Amino acid sequence: MSDLDMSILEKKKLDMLDAYIDTFEDKQLNIITILHYAQSVFEYLPKELQLHIARKIDMPAVKINGIVSFYSFFSEKQVTKYIVDVCRGTACFVKGSQNLYDIFSERLKVNEEGISEDGLFTLNSIRCLGACGLGPVVKINDKIFSHVTNDMVDDIIVEYREKEKADES
Repeated sequence: MSDLDMSILEKKKLDMLDAYIDTFEDKQLNIITILHYAQSVFEYLPKELQLHIARKIDMPAVKINGIVSFYSFFSEKQVTKYIVDVCRGTACFVKGSQNLYDIFSERLKVNEEGISEDGLFTLNSIRCLGACGLGPVVKINDKIFSHVTNDMVDDIIVEYREKEKADES
């Protein structure tokens, strides 16, 4: 049994993960592969799941957390449909990206994890998107919004909420 408080569905996922881990002779050597698989099953790697994996492969949990927090392709946060990255690199910051971040946070009503009240958006502050001449820049999934102003935030959010409604139809 695991430390995760599981529903039946979560228990099935955990059983799948355990069976996958058991296919490796040297589990610690394959930790990156195991973590990728775990994230594909659970969609993210919360601390409780990292602890379960640590116990399963006999590796210190702090070492697993170090791997998860080091590599950008792993996420400890729940994944939502739309990932909002507000660039706060120097060029974007001096052009007002902190204000943009604050407005997105307020409008989306994000919790301490950066997840919107409706569970549709995750708000992140990132160092640099490499589009300094276009700043301030906001990226939602793969779409870049350039020269974003405070007045554009509501329209951007509405665009994605309307897209979500259309996708549900």
